[in-house]
Amino acid sequence: MDRILKEDIGYLANSNMIDWKELTGKSVFITGGTGHIGSQLALTLAEYDKLHNAGIKIYVLARNQEKAEKIFKDYKEYVCVVFGNVRNKIVVDENIDYIIHGASITGSKEFVDFPVETIYTGIDGTKNVLEFAKEKKIKGMVYLSSLEVYGITDPDKKSIQEHEYGYIEQMLPRSSYSEGKRMAECLCVAYGHEYGIPVKVARLAQTFGPGVSYADNRVFAQFARCAIEENDIVLKTKGETYRNYCYVRDAITGIFCVLTHGKINEAYNIANKKTGISICDMAHMVSEKIAKNKIKVVFDLGDDLAKLGYGPTIKIALDTSKLENLGWKAEIELEEAFERMIESMKETR
Repeated sequence: MDRILKEDIGYLANSNMIDWKELTGKSVFITGGTGHIGSQLALTLAEYDKLHNAGIKIYVLARNQEKAEKIFKDYKEYVCVVFGNVRNKIVVDENIDYIIHGASITGSKEFVDFPVETIYTGIDGTKNVLEFAKEKKIKGMVYLSSLEVYGITDPDKKSIQEHEYGYIEQMLPRSSYSEGKRMAECLCVAYGHEYGIPVKVARLAQTFGPGVSYADNRVFAQFARCAIEENDIVLKTKGETYRNYCYVRDAITGIFCVLTHGKINEAYNIANKKTGISICDMAHMVSEKIAKNKIKVVFDLGDDLAKLGYGPTIKIALDTSKLENLGWKAEIELEEAFERMIESMKETR
């Protein structure tokens, strides 16, 4: 574990925005347990249990044994790794109190190249988790969704609340992700209504920080690599898409807040409302403030951007008032988030 990630996990294990009293003595099952967010959720629980002997039982569903062993090597006695694929039936003999379902295909290029797998990982995976939740008679569950469920919204709206939706072009292969997320949310609500499963939905803005793989191809990771390697940032679009972001540590507190205090069958936006920025402006921020003008932003506009996995141009900022009313707040703004992610990437590349 790199220095920045270790610092954040220690901070989270002492955060008063997480209801530790409610989690003490409980069992928590996390899918996508070796992913960026899933692993840090598990590490946070494990660190708290290690510090306070809280009796929290942590189960993570993972496919890659080598990756899981590397991530949880310092917490072997606190984290039980269940090897399997979320698209298959989930089998755990022990009692489970809480579930956080984060398993998903996340690469934009994969949405285009493997739209069928993207859809069925979302829908079949969520169905299997909900059936598992029904079997275990859980106390609560959070489904990790995305700002992409909002689609293309009114660009004149300053912020988007949880009940406001835009348009998704379902005839594009890349819509496999956003439409799949919408259907998975609907499936969660259906199980909640018909079977009484206590499900809540967390809609995450793009989330980054320590733990992001050096090879990650999302825009924030590309910009970070350019800063580290002192390469110019090359934009394939005009960079007009505008959205807000979230530092991973803030996302973790938000997810736990929704898990323990969110209302059943409701959705909550998780983002930092102070981080709204266009792709182009973010590129310039990285080149000027993070890389200290050692690199520049250049444009190499492509023709068929859809094949590269680029989504449509959108302008969307998530309104986080609903989550803030539960006692949550974001703490890390965009420039600091980049600085901390870059320090982490330097250690792990």
